[in-house]
Amino acid sequence: MNKRDLSERDICSQFIGPAIDKGGWDRTTQVREEVSFTKGRIIVRGKLVSRGKAKRADYILYYKPNIPIAIVEAKDNCHSVGDGMQQALEYAKTLNIPFVFTSNGDGFVFHDRTGTSSQMETNLTLSQFPSPEELWEKYRAWKGLTPEAEKIVLQDYYDDASGKSPRYYQTNAVNATVEAIAKGQDRVLLVMATGTGKTYTAFQTIWKLWKSGRKKRILYLADRNVLIDQTMVNDFRPFGAAMAKLSTNAKTIEREDGSTSTELTMALDKKRRIDTAYEIYLGLYQAITGPEERQKLFREFSPGFFDLIVIDECHRGSAAEDAAWREILEYFSAATQIGLTATPKETKYVSNIHYFGKPVYTYSLKQGIADGFLAPYKVIKVHIDLDVQGYRPQAGDTDRDGEEIPDRIYNTKDFDRTIVIDDRTKLVAAKVTEFLKESHDRFQKTIIFCVDEEHAARMRQALVNENKDLCQENHRYVMRITGSDTEGQAQLGNFIDPESKYPVLVTTSRLLSTGIDAQTCRLIVLDRPVGSMTEFKQIVGRGTRVHEDTKKFYFTLIDFRGATNHFADPDFDGDPVQIYEAGENDPMLPPDNTPPAGDDGEPLPEEPGDDEIIVDGFIPDVTFDPTAATPRKIYVDGVGATIIAERVEYLDEQGRLVTETLRDFSKKALKKRFASLDEFLKRWSATERKQAIIDELESEGLALEPLADEVGKDLDPFDLICHVAFDQPALTRRERADNVRKRDVFTKYGPQARAVLEAILQKYQDQGIIDLGDPRILQVPPLDAMGTPLQLIKEFGTRAGFMSAVHELQTAIYQKVA
Repeated sequence: MNKRDLSERDICSQFIGPAIDKGGWDRTTQVREEVSFTKGRIIVRGKLVSRGKAKRADYILYYKPNIPIAIVEAKDNCHSVGDGMQQALEYAKTLNIPFVFTSNGDGFVFHDRTGTSSQMETNLTLSQFPSPEELWEKYRAWKGLTPEAEKIVLQDYYDDASGKSPRYYQTNAVNATVEAIAKGQDRVLLVMATGTGKTYTAFQTIWKLWKSGRKKRILYLADRNVLIDQTMVNDFRPFGAAMAKLSTNAKTIEREDGSTSTELTMALDKKRRIDTAYEIYLGLYQAITGPEERQKLFREFSPGFFDLIVIDECHRGSAAEDAAWREILEYFSAATQIGLTATPKETKYVSNIHYFGKPVYTYSLKQGIADGFLAPYKVIKVHIDLDVQGYRPQAGDTDRDGEEIPDRIYNTKDFDRTIVIDDRTKLVAAKVTEFLKESHDRFQKTIIFCVDEEHAARMRQALVNENKDLCQENHRYVMRITGSDTEGQAQLGNFIDPESKYPVLVTTSRLLSTGIDAQTCRLIVLDRPVGSMTEFKQIVGRGTRVHEDTKKFYFTLIDFRGATNHFADPDFDGDPVQIYEAGENDPMLPPDNTPPAGDDGEPLPEEPGDDEIIVDGFIPDVTFDPTAATPRKIYVDGVGATIIAERVEYLDEQGRLVTETLRDFSKKALKKRFASLDEFLKRWSATERKQAIIDELESEGLALEPLADEVGKDLDPFDLICHVAFDQPALTRRERADNVRKRDVFTKYGPQARAVLEAILQKYQDQGIIDLGDPRILQVPPLDAMGTPLQLIKEFGTRAGFMSAVHELQTAIYQKVA
């Protein structure tokens, strides 16, 4: 048997696997082969959705389940023993794995990322593969784990026997947090993008600390009732009888999978007396504290009662020194405190990093999208004339109450906060409805963010009027869900339930901006300013969950207020796949011909590659003080509002959004590609298949079709490039075809052959076909009626004769630039 004839899998099974076994690794509990640790990035091409190739490690070795310490990258024997090292190091960095091995079946190259070995890379024979104990000893020394800390770190994860295991980044987060606490860190910050399973990660972290005996009494804090309730019946359910809620209102909650309904256990009786017999307490900030001393229920516990406090969404109020909720954390200051957030807050006034310290682990929106665990999104920017130009009343203009409107220029920050122009609200509702109709899916779950509750009520009414046909079928098609709307809040569960059809369109101000798990939300509409990067990330997070059962793989964000200018902020880490600006007469649905970008920012091919799997084809901080006096709003009628197109934004080669005309943008891009007119002419003439040049340009992000629309002439790509990039006079396709006819260059051919060439020339003139030598052209009208392809080619003698004639035709078409 020649080792070089073996496949990579054969090398694994006959050489690498046995060497790992000989090192003392248990195949059933410590070794996993061909581990796909990402899902494969979701790539959106118009309405065609595919998944890129998932990242896969050949072997991951675990000291204990979910504690990975080594990765092995295999190659066949035609490669050298260390050929897979660079790829393996990238994987190891992502997976937080310290020890890296590569092999081709002859031996191993061992790379020690801890830096504690005398050499960073060492060559090993097949018989020298290290044992689990050897690598763990290196790991333990590197991390400085005491025997007590080691016991905590090695505590088992919770296993429900269903086969569910944490995603790689959840494992990284749990292990980093537990390790930090085991080594004595008492303030820990964990940053994970919305939709990546912070609650499940918190559960596994608490489970390990609780089961190891390091933390005996735990308090989990959140600021939404729905977050507490769903956490208790879903992720935290294994805590069982050891867990209770700090509330007097008992209720029955249905589990996420709909299998059973559970009555929540309460730790308070009707007189608000606390039962201290439980070990895991879940509490709502608002339920255990308040401005009056009698409301400060948390003081009923002794300051040292809890060993561990986990603060969900710790950016919302708990980090600010003067916040009412901060006093809870300070009261239990002796406890270890873990802050969970998707958006670490760092301002002049609030810093949860200052309080908790730098994050022990971060998993960003950008990384979640790249890995395929989060949904990418498109952005539609809509500019309304009143927003761009402002509104200034005429002298003597009065409002709806007959009072004179104060004379000044009102802008986006004023609309719907201090001055109400109903025509603007109606226009927004009309454009949202237009998008839903154009997308052929008026039942996609949608959140419309408004300035305040009153604005949300008017927006609901405007949407009802725009969608009266569907509202007649069910009045819950459009609903307002805000803090003071009891009927709306009662429907919140139905809105986030994938199985519930209604409500569909929901208007809100702030209630839905954070913490709500709206898995099937496909459309987010921003009609209020968003001054805070933290809040903007949270709003984007409402749509980032993938829901494969309903084929929700991406979502759309429509921005009426310029909130997406946050994309230009270096703190934003998850750029959209497409940005589209809708003009007055443009459709609301973005065009499908924008090429998506890859992980490196470069455009991907228009068609999915062999390594992609098609998953779907076509589918039909401005903060207000609530205690401040509410100013009187000015209501103005009859002003009118229209959509205008002020600018188009493009991504430059550095991935930045730049504002310029498409023509200027294209000219610069073309001149970078072709330094001179002569260089372009030589390339065009030498390339047999002209479409290859067009494909090349489009793969670099330069689509010629929208450029042709802007130039407004019936030009083929050749003339379009010459005209735009090199300021040459341009001939239309008709003019070029007529010039060929005038020169009568095909007199040497027989009548039938000339008729074939004339039909091909007409195809070029009418349809812009530029690859005339493709034999498939003989199978389309009117050529298909002139004979079979074989019969037509015979009119030129041979296939080579036909190709020569067509080549001559192409040369004649492009004989002159002008």
